[in-house]
Amino acid sequence: MKNFKFLLLSACVALAACTTQKSSEQQISDKGTKWNWDKGTIVVETPERPAGQTSVIELALPKMETVRVGFVGLGMRGPGAVERFTYIPGVEIVALCDYEKERAENCQKYLQKASMPKAAVYSGEKGYEELCKRDDIDLVYIATDWLHHFPVAMCAMENNKNVAIEVPSAMDLKECWALIDMSEKTRKHCMILENCCYDWFEMNTLNMAQQGVFGEVVRAQGAYIHNLEPFWDHYWKNGENDKLGWRLEYNMKHRGDVYATHGLGPVAQALDIHRGDRMKTLVAMDTKSVVGKALVEERTGQACKNFRNGDHTTTLIRTENGKVIEIQHNVMTPQPYNRLYQLTGTKGFANKYPIQGYALDAKQMSASGVAPEVDNLNSHSFMPKKDMEALVEKYQHPILKKYGEMAKEVGGHGGMDFIMDSRLVYCLQNGLPLDMDVYDLAEWCCLAELGELSMDNNCAAVAFPDFTRGEWNKVKGYKHAYASPEEESVAMEKAKAFTAKLKEKGAAEWAAATKEEIK
Repeated sequence: MKNFKFLLLSACVALAACTTQKSSEQQISDKGTKWNWDKGTIVVETPERPAGQTSVIELALPKMETVRVGFVGLGMRGPGAVERFTYIPGVEIVALCDYEKERAENCQKYLQKASMPKAAVYSGEKGYEELCKRDDIDLVYIATDWLHHFPVAMCAMENNKNVAIEVPSAMDLKECWALIDMSEKTRKHCMILENCCYDWFEMNTLNMAQQGVFGEVVRAQGAYIHNLEPFWDHYWKNGENDKLGWRLEYNMKHRGDVYATHGLGPVAQALDIHRGDRMKTLVAMDTKSVVGKALVEERTGQACKNFRNGDHTTTLIRTENGKVIEIQHNVMTPQPYNRLYQLTGTKGFANKYPIQGYALDAKQMSASGVAPEVDNLNSHSFMPKKDMEALVEKYQHPILKKYGEMAKEVGGHGGMDFIMDSRLVYCLQNGLPLDMDVYDLAEWCCLAELGELSMDNNCAAVAFPDFTRGEWNKVKGYKHAYASPEEESVAMEKAKAFTAKLKEKGAAEWAAATKEEIK
């Protein structure tokens, strides 16, 4: 019996040794990512920074009196961006590009309405390459389908252009690292166009968090829960044989939170991600696909045997400093629109969906500089409307004070798009770091592939790579950059003077074109 026990123990030790040896072997995902097991956690490779490159944290370029812009991708979101930019002083729209020439040409109407000169038009599969080669463009604004965000951005930076990329800006880790390396190599801005960071509640709540209203924020939630049933047929299709459109097809082929940034971006700022903290590990889990498979079968008339993405995905993230983030994604099932935005602090609470409000007790409310309406205010429920309004008035974000009213007039998801675009131009004109950099882009976009790795390995923990390559703690606390009032005034006067002359030129050109048409 003793011999049997000894043999059994020896076999177990040998099996454990074999398992340990096997788990340490490097593996490669279907996306080409190198990873290995480390004590039950999947660890992906963080490549060394190539020689000659340095960090672009807080990258600031020389002031641009005029920001000359080329737009690529003029389908669902691009035209709105073109129109918004006509309202920003000191901007010249130089070029318009889309796969379909007609869509690019249609955007000239926004320039005509604003009395701005016609822009050059580029089209076709590689039209963006010619646009990027121009020497009179400072910024390439990319609003294509997801699969073209990366090649257009790389082409633009290779041609010494700054880029602003719609979300998600990168679809996998390989693209994240390539954009980081290109931004570091060329010293050009690579900004993720995450508009939800500029919504009213998020901005005011961020200001409160930064001023200590909630104490230490220890947990946050975000999501993109948006039933896309009314929109599936409106996504661009590549010819008559394309029955699905690019977005449904992408969800069919890829697993994970493929659209994480709307929920993750605002809470990442509130938690100072890569400005004193970093996302360390995640665990992801999804439901089976029911609605997704049915959508494919309905459109193709054939059985869908493998729809990769679940109808609902949940990702839990733990940070280096012991904070927890929960992110959800669901574009399939019938639910009210919800980004979940929620901050849980040691002294207070903020929540946007489905109920918008704050929870503080009277002591913390008073400590925050706002006298509560009643002495027994507590955090067991949301504060009364008057208290909430007083708190918001006290902590209204400076950026909202500057752009809020104009944003409501111009629009774009309620105005947050205009605020985002205005801040981008403001930072370029004043030579300041942008609100979101290429490391934010990578942090917020990598959930797709890392979540896929987790779910494909029985929902295992996955360690985040360090996109800053050791510099996530260099900056202490997230902050927006501002010019001095004097510098800001000088830049704005120059911008307004340029736009006035540009509109004179544009009005004359459009008048001449109208006369020619009449003839």
